[in-house]
Amino acid sequence: MCDYSLEMYRSRPAQQGAVYETRRFRSGSIGFTTREDDETAVCMSCDMRLALSGIPHHVQRAYDVKVDEVVTFIRLDSEAYRDGVRFDNGAKITLQQLGTHVKARVVDALTSPRKMRETVEAV
Repeated sequence: MCDYSLEMYRSRPAQQGAVYETRRFRSGSIGFTTREDDETAVCMSCDMRLALSGIPHHVQRAYDVKVDEVVTFIRLDSEAYRDGVRFDNGAKITLQQLGTHVKARVVDALTSPRKMRETVEAV
């Protein structure tokens, strides 16, 4: 999923094993891109597992996490920016709070169990 604030940009889905990086787009929103094409937003699926590296020190202190963490990509309904991550300790933050230049390797790109249930129930 790409935040609504990135809808004006080209986008593509994330792929298993690929490495992406957070960057600030011209709109001011932070999203994932590749080094080769930093103008295309990379969209993550809800519940996708990401191995983050280079988590800023202020985020580490504020959320009691390490510089490298495996997280779950989530949608936050109560925030102005909805793309976020949930750390294994339960802390949830937006990509805006995470900041730029954080690398993310897709560990598990399986379809969200919730999304799969909705699809099956709709049939």
